[in-house]
Parts: sequence; structure tokens; C-alpha cells
Amino acid sequence: MRKYTKVIRMTGYYFTKEFTKKKHHKNKIREVKEETVAKAFLEGDTEVLVYFEESDREVYIPPSSNAADVKKYLGNKFLL
Repeated sequence: MRKYTKVIRMTGYYFTKEFTKKKHHKNKIREVKEETVAKAFLEGDTEVLVYFEESDREVYIPPSSNAADVKKYLGNKFLL
């Protein structure tokens, strides 16, 4: 299962993914395109954690969540 994070700020939003490294290296967090996350989410094996930076609130969106939540937090690109 792939895991992505959507960070929402006052100036906009971006998606990130954590890439695991070898034991003695730190994991890398990289920014990814929204289209990449939408494609993976529509395949059904992706979880998205929506993080609101100003309020430190988190919302977990699995592939089985209802369409209203997906549209509200992720957008129309993530719907079939």
C-alpha cells in the first residue's frame, strides 16, 4: 500500500511521499505531482493523509472512503 501526504497551507498545497532508505540512512521525503497521486489513488492501493499545517489537523483518506470526503479533501481528479 502506497502512502502519500497532502500538506495544505495558507498559500496552497502539495503532495509528498516518504521513500525508505537503507538502515543507516534517513528516509527521504520528496514532493510528488498531483497527477501521480491521483493515478495511484484511482488504482485503489493508495492512502492519503491530509495535513492542515495551520491547525495541525490530520484527515486520513483510504481508497474505501466515500466520494464526498474524497471530493472535499482531495478534489475531482481523485474520483472516477
